[in-house]
Formats: sequence, C-alpha cells, structure tokens
Amino acid sequence: MQKNRSIVNILDLSTDEIQHLIETANDIDKNPEKYQEKCRHRKLATLFFEPSTRTRLSFEAAMLELGGAVLGFAGASSSSAAKGESVADTIATVSNYADIITMRHPKEGAPVVASEHTAVPFINAGDGGHFHPTQTLADILTIQRTKGRLEGLTIGLCGDLKFGRTVHSLIDAMLRYPGNRYILISPVELRIPEYETEKLEKAGVNYVETTDLEAAIPSLDILYMTRVQKERFFNEEDYVRLKDIYILTPEKLRNAKEDMAILHPLPRVNEISVKVDDDPRAKYFYQTLCGKQMRMALILYLLGLE
Repeated sequence: MQKNRSIVNILDLSTDEIQHLIETANDIDKNPEKYQEKCRHRKLATLFFEPSTRTRLSFEAAMLELGGAVLGFAGASSSSAAKGESVADTIATVSNYADIITMRHPKEGAPVVASEHTAVPFINAGDGGHFHPTQTLADILTIQRTKGRLEGLTIGLCGDLKFGRTVHSLIDAMLRYPGNRYILISPVELRIPEYETEKLEKAGVNYVETTDLEAAIPSLDILYMTRVQKERFFNEEDYVRLKDIYILTPEKLRNAKEDMAILHPLPRVNEISVKVDDDPRAKYFYQTLCGKQMRMALILYLLGLE
C-alpha cells in the first residue's frame, strides 16, 4: 500500500502512472473476473459533503466490483460536520475505520487539509471550483479509447470555464501531452480563469478564446461540454441569463468531424439536446463507464493490490 498517498490534483499522478492506470482499466474491461476479489476485506469510505450521483456511485460500484465494502455519507447534514466538526477531525477519525478514503467538499482546499490528516490513501472527489482528478482520469481514458492517442488533438471546452473544476483539471492533465491545441468557448462572464491561461502560455501551447461554439466545431477532435453551474452563482439573475447560452443540437454538428468525440462530465441540464444522444460521437455515457474502471484501477494502485 502507498501509505498516506493522496491524490488531490491530477498532477499528483505522473504521466507514467496515468498510463499504468489506463492499462489496468483496459485489463479490467477485458477480464473483470480477475478483479472480483482483489479488495476483499478492504473498506472504502465515501465522504460526500456535497451532492453527487455519478462520482459517489462510481466509487462505490468500483469498490464493490473489486470485492470490497463501502461506508460513508452522502451529505454534510448526515455527518458530524452539521455539529461543527472540522475536515481534519473527520478524516483523522475515518482513517481508523477505512483502508482508503474519497471525499467531495464544496470548499476549495479542503482536500489539502484532508491529505495532511489522513493515515490511509486519500482521493479528492471534487472540491468547489478547484480540482476533480478522478473525473479527469475518466476523461483521459475516454479520449484514449475513442481517439487512440492523447497528443496532437484539437480540444474544445465549452460552457462554464470559470467555475468548471473538470475543465481546469483536464487542461492541467492534457498540457503534459505534446501537440494539443485548445479552443476555449464561453461567455465573457464565465471565461477561463487567468491562472489557467497563464499555464497555457507558459507551456507555449496554441489556444484561442471565443464565444462562438458553431464556428469552433468543424476543427475539433474533442468537444467537452459543461453545464452552467447554478450552485456557483450568487446572483439568480446571472444564472438564468447564462444557463442556456450554449445548447448542442444535431444541427450544430452538421459540420463536425465524423470521428469527433463529445464528452460531458455530467450532470447534463440543457446544454446537450437529448437528440444528440443517438449520435455515435456522443461519448458522455460511455465516459461514466470509463470513470468507474479508472477508479477501480486507482483504488488498486493506491492499496498496492494489483
């Protein structure tokens, strides 16, 4: 076991480690029976201080399919956080109950605190607008499987680029692979933060910021759609004004490449029409399978059970 190893940011994993996880996930896909007892007598704690469907259930399914057990909570109100307990104390306590911990928290930086107080491997399952490393692992596996490579791609990221932690994590990860180009599509109010564009400039990569989704589509290998996140807005009027600014429809895909892949971290609201779901380029539900398999691979890796 990699004692106390914490994955807070996707950059906590090297590209060699990510490749290793991809290979393990592919083997899980081909030979699931090999892994059915790998985590027998091991427990995963899922500490979700913020609502989640896919990430929480994906982690739980991953551990159960590895033969392990799961304990945890699905809301701050059902934990001692409601009584004022700190993240540090929660993690120190749960470290005595579980072999590995994953946590989602609305406060940016909470996983850093958790990583400093855990006695077992810890995985960040999303913190506010900061990072979501396991969603990025799902994205990377989906891209690798659908495009056959992680380099030399034109990647369009559309929607809420300001608060979208999945967008920030994906950019950070893909910057380590050469030859990728980025088209950043958002309203001005939700443009990507300066600290992310500074990373792009420092890496010397080609990127463009635009508000025009339709004009960008024909050049894209990957289109990564995101929802406008109501929970990140302080002003209801701003949310209502921006929430439907981009809606991907079959008509808008007429000039897209035949092998373009459409990704979305989900949940979807209105930003992708349900009419797109039958398009073979729509990979967002397949992405959820990739997420489960990469979480299985990560749990095995951190517990040293491969």
